[in-house]
Amino acid sequence: MVSTVERYGWGVAFVVLVVFAVPWFLWGVSDVVWGLPVWLWWHVGWMGLASLAFWSFSRRAWGLWIEGAP
Repeated sequence: MVSTVERYGWGVAFVVLVVFAVPWFLWGVSDVVWGLPVWLWWHVGWMGLASLAFWSFSRRAWGLWIEGAP
């Protein structure tokens, strides 16, 4: 059971994960770091962050917005 504040917090976290999944602000940047484009490094790092967020969600709030209210 999660509180209302935590419920909205997870909602905001998921919206942020979706909005920044595609690095729109890096389009047109042709810089390369360690042999890969910067946008690809962003994607790798973002997927790591997303996996940590989903892992945390599965431990703390699994079933949120699915199970009925008590």
